Amino acid sequence: MRNFDAIIVGAGQAGPPLAGRLTAIGMKVALIERKLVGGTCVNYGCMPTKTLVASAKAAHVTRGASAFGIEIEGPIGISMPVIKGRADTVIANARQGLEDWLSGMVGLTQIRGAAVFEDRNTLVVNGEQLKSSRIFLNVGSRPAIPDLPGIADIDTLTSTTILALDAVPRHLAIIGGGYIALEFAQMYRRFGAEVTIVARGARLASREDPDISAAIEGILQAEGISVHKNAGAIGFRRSGADTAIAIGEREILASHVLVATGRRPNTDDLGLAFAGVKTDQHGFIVVDERLSTKVDGIWALGDCNGRGAFTHTAYNDYEILVANLLDADDRKLSDRVPAYALYIDPPLGRVGMTETEARKSGRNVLVSTRPMARVGRAVEKGETQGFMKMVADADTKQILGAAILGVGGDEAIHGILDAMSAHAAYPTLKWAVPIHPTVSELIPTLIGDLK
Repeated sequence: MRNFDAIIVGAGQAGPPLAGRLTAIGMKVALIERKLVGGTCVNYGCMPTKTLVASAKAAHVTRGASAFGIEIEGPIGISMPVIKGRADTVIANARQGLEDWLSGMVGLTQIRGAAVFEDRNTLVVNGEQLKSSRIFLNVGSRPAIPDLPGIADIDTLTSTTILALDAVPRHLAIIGGGYIALEFAQMYRRFGAEVTIVARGARLASREDPDISAAIEGILQAEGISVHKNAGAIGFRRSGADTAIAIGEREILASHVLVATGRRPNTDDLGLAFAGVKTDQHGFIVVDERLSTKVDGIWALGDCNGRGAFTHTAYNDYEILVANLLDADDRKLSDRVPAYALYIDPPLGRVGMTETEARKSGRNVLVSTRPMARVGRAVEKGETQGFMKMVADADTKQILGAAILGVGGDEAIHGILDAMSAHAAYPTLKWAVPIHPTVSELIPTLIGDLK
């Protein structure tokens, strides 16, 4: 048995920086990881997928180079081994950098293995008891596989296993209409695969407003991606080397099937009941506004607490935790302005409420939209798909939310995010003097058109 001042379970986005802060004040800390340091972002999520997105973008731009006066002879070839190798290198470098950082922390003990609670202060790893009065859970999440007829009888890919492909599928069928599904759909279409999206919902990206969802669908369909929405009874069967996918009364044949229907927390094998830690109906650890479970001395950070599903929210969990525990501050989850991006091309940057959410709240809502075709920077770059949208409260003058679906949208949205974080009324931004030519320069114009 070994005793520690703190035990961290999981080396994702919150665990390593937390280890850094705790060891810096002289604590003896154990960091337990059963797979790879860096968690989903480094190994299976943000870094490899955005690297693949960059390769897909390069292929797409090259195919359209003649519109810019650039002549390229012959067809554009795709080398999936090279593309995969580039992503693998990005992963390896990021993971090695993180491992080097952790190895240099004085007072940190790294332990590889699966942790299971024995009681509220005791974890068992590789048969050894580890004890602490402070335990931090950063165990992340994994792809969820739905219970659909025949799915157990076919080979399926997830957002994790698809990264191992070193050849372009002939026909990739994607089950799901969320953000992961859409990113892989466009990516592999640009690599040259036939792509079909099968979504059970009435809209793609159903979290968004209907106008945003429709624009996203139009962007994907314009690149030759087939979309089946309102898919009723979905079933699978083998058909030679292919998979036959039943969509109601229709059937399609695919060489590969990617299941992208959500994620589930890695909490089912932690023995949480032995510590008295509660989970909700989906397996997410229940935490309060300061990330504490109802068990004194146990906190949960990142995807496993169900209070955010992104790298930046996991890191912000760490920031909230250390601000309260170490810096005599008082920060809460509700202080966080929700924001994220969808990395199709052009990307979607989102912050705050949708128009639908704002109207349901009963507020006196103002809305403004502007097509990217009227944004000079987009016209100059030849990337005019999408539009900007802002939602504000007419009474309080607060910005409630915004969406920028268009070139640079994932970056331009930060001006609005910063304003919302500072609780700045929208007239404040109206009189900003932005740089020309940029996408962000249209934000004051967008504000001026609120009605």
